Amino acid sequence: MNIKKLAVLLAIVALVAAFFVFDLNQYFSLDAIKAQQQALNTQVIENPLIAGGIFFVVYVLVTALSLPGAALMTLAGGALFGLGWGLVIVSFASSLGATLAMLISRFLLQDWVQQRLGRRLKPLNEGIEREGAFYLFALRLVPAFPFFMINLAMGLTHIKARTFWWVSQLGMLPGTLVYVNAGRELSQLDSLGGILSPGLIGAFVLLGLFPLIARKILDQVKARRVYRGWQKPTSFDRNLVVIGAGSGGLVSAYIAAAVKAEVSLIEKHAMGGDCLNTGCVPSKALIRSARLAAEVKRAATLGYTNASATVDFARVMDRVQRVITEIEPHDSPDRYRDLGVDVIQGAARITSPWTVDVAGRTLTTRNIIIAAGGRPIMPPIPGLDTVPAYTSDTLWGLREQPKRFLVLGGGPIGCELAQAFQRLGSQVIQVEQGERLLANEDSDASELVSLAMRSEGVDLRLGHKAERFEQTDQGAVMQARQLDTDELVSISFDAVLVAVGRRANTQGYGVEELGLKLRDNGTLETNEYLATRFPNIFAVGDVTGPYQFTHAAAHQAWFAAVNALFGSFKRFKVDYRVLPHVTFTEPEVARVGLSEAEAEEQEIAVEVTRYGIEDLDRAIADEAAEGYVKVLTTPGKDRILGVTIVGAHAGELIAEYVLAMKQNLGLNKVLGTVHSYPTFAEANKYAAGEWKRAHAPEKLLGWVQRFHRWRLKR
Repeated sequence: MNIKKLAVLLAIVALVAAFFVFDLNQYFSLDAIKAQQQALNTQVIENPLIAGGIFFVVYVLVTALSLPGAALMTLAGGALFGLGWGLVIVSFASSLGATLAMLISRFLLQDWVQQRLGRRLKPLNEGIEREGAFYLFALRLVPAFPFFMINLAMGLTHIKARTFWWVSQLGMLPGTLVYVNAGRELSQLDSLGGILSPGLIGAFVLLGLFPLIARKILDQVKARRVYRGWQKPTSFDRNLVVIGAGSGGLVSAYIAAAVKAEVSLIEKHAMGGDCLNTGCVPSKALIRSARLAAEVKRAATLGYTNASATVDFARVMDRVQRVITEIEPHDSPDRYRDLGVDVIQGAARITSPWTVDVAGRTLTTRNIIIAAGGRPIMPPIPGLDTVPAYTSDTLWGLREQPKRFLVLGGGPIGCELAQAFQRLGSQVIQVEQGERLLANEDSDASELVSLAMRSEGVDLRLGHKAERFEQTDQGAVMQARQLDTDELVSISFDAVLVAVGRRANTQGYGVEELGLKLRDNGTLETNEYLATRFPNIFAVGDVTGPYQFTHAAAHQAWFAAVNALFGSFKRFKVDYRVLPHVTFTEPEVARVGLSEAEAEEQEIAVEVTRYGIEDLDRAIADEAAEGYVKVLTTPGKDRILGVTIVGAHAGELIAEYVLAMKQNLGLNKVLGTVHSYPTFAEANKYAAGEWKRAHAPEKLLGWVQRFHRWRLKR
C-alpha cells in the first residue's frame, strides 16, 4: 500500500474510531432527537442557513464514512426542515456522501479486490459493463443490499463518478421523499393519540409499500424501454403459448392447464421431443438390451458353466422403437387436449412479443414460453459428410450393426452408447480430444468408467483430435492427431457416431426478428426468472441451458410457467442448487451439488467423506462391488454441499441425497434413517457413518470408557 492510500486509510480509521470512542452514536437515536427537538427547531428557525449547512456536512460525513445513522438523519431532516427543504438537503447530501464513499472504496480497495476476487465480482462487473447506469438505478430504487454496501461495491467497479452521482441522486430520490415525509409526520406527534392521525398512518403505510411501488415503477420503466416500437394488442386469445413439446414445453403447458389458463402448445415435429424420440427413452432401452449381453458374458462368475446368447441387432433396435411407442401416449396430443391444452401441429413463428403465427393463423397471447430444445453438433471436420455418420438423433434408424463403430466424443452420450454398442458386439473405437472421459465429473469417477470401458474391449483413444475423414476403397477412415506426440494416426471404421455436444435451436421462429439475445455458447439469454429481454417471453430447456437434462427442463418449466402466469404478483428465481444428473454407463455416475473439482475452482472449503462400495454386502452378493459414495460437507459440520456416487444403481441412490440437500438435512439425519438390509441404499448410510466416525467426540468417549471401567468394579 502506497503512502497516499495509507494516509487516507489512517484518517478514516481515526474518524470512525472517534465516532465510537466519544460515543457520538448516542446522538443518532430517535430518543436523542426527540429530547432535543425543541432546541434544534429553535436553531433552525433562528439560523436556517447555518443549521442547514451543519446538517448537510454531518450527513455527508456519516454517509461517506459508512457510519450508522443515515436513515435516522433522513427522518431528522424531515422533522427539522420540513418536507421541501428537508428533501433538498438530504437528497443532495446523501448523493454527495455516497459518491465520496464510492471514491474512497475505489481508491483504497479496487485494485486489490479485483485481483483477488475478480471471479466473484463477475456478475456485478458484467452488469456495469452492459448497462451501468440502469443497473445502479435499479439497485438504488429497489436496493437488494443496504445503500452503504452499494456505495462500497460500486467503488470496486469501473463506473464513472459522474454517472454514479447523478444516478444515485435520481434513484434515491423517491425513497428519500418517503423517509423525509415520515420524519415530518413524526415531528408533529405530540401525544399517543397522534399515532392514529391519518398523516402518520399514511407515512408508515407509504414506508411499507415503497419497495413494492418502486419495484412496479422499475418494471414499468424496463417495459417501456424494451417494448418500444411494438404495438400491444387490446385483448388476447391465450394466457400462454408454448413453443416446443419436449419436456420443458409439456410441463409448462401442463401447469398452465392445471391452473385453468388458456394455453396453446405448438410442436412442428413429434410430441415428447428429443427425450422420448431420440434421447433418454431409446438410449435407455438400448442400454437395457446391452446389459443382458454383458450379463451373459459374466455368467461363469454367477455359477453357470454354459450360458450363451446371440444378439439380433435389428430386433434390438425394433425393441427400442416398441418402447418409444409404448411410452408415446404419456406425451400424446390427445392426453394434453384432455388436460385442457390446445395442441397445434405446425411451425411457430413469433411475430411480436404478443403474437405467434402457426398453421395459417395468428394467436395473441399475454406470455410466451420458448422450449425449442437443441440438436446434436456436427463439427466442420473435412470429409465428415462423405462417410456413414450418425448422431444421437439419427442413430435409431440403424438395423445393420456396424462391425467397427467409431464414437467421437467422451461425454455422457458418447460413453453410454459406446459401451452399449461394444456389449452388443461391435468393436467400438472411442475418440476423445481431452485427457479423460466425462470431463465434467471428478477424475476418480471418469477413471472408473474408463477402466470399465477398456475391460469390456472398447478401444479408447484419449488425447486424439479428429482432423479429417476419408472414404477409401477399404472403407471409411478418420485421420486423428495424437496430441501428446503430435503423431497422425489412421482409424478405420464402418460407421461413426458424432457425440461432441448439442447446440440450442434458436433459428426459424422469430428470435432474430425480436432481437432476443444469445449467450456466447449460442443459447438464449434469460435472467434468474427465465425471462428473455422481454419480460413476458421465457425460455426453458436446452434452448437456454445451462443444463441439458430432461429433468432440468421440467424443473425450469415450473418456474417459467408460474412467473409467466402470476409474475405480476410474485416471481420466483429458478433454483439450481439441488439438481442431480446421471450418466448411465456401468458403473453409473450420479452427482448432485458440488464436485471436488468445482469446489476447488470456486475456492469453497469442503470436507470429503468417502465410502467404498466394494465393502457393501449387497454389492458383493450381486457381483457389483465397485465404486464409491463421496460426500462433500462444510468443514466440521454435516451440511451436505455435494455428492458423487459411482456404482450400480447410482442414479437411484442419489435421490436420498437430493432430498436431504433440498430439505436441509445433514449426514446425521441420513445416518439416523433405517435402511433395509441388504440393499444398495445402505451405502448412503455407511457414507454418513464414515463422516460420523471422523467426528466422534474422543474426549467424551474417553470419559465414557472410564465410566464403564468404574462400573465393572462395582
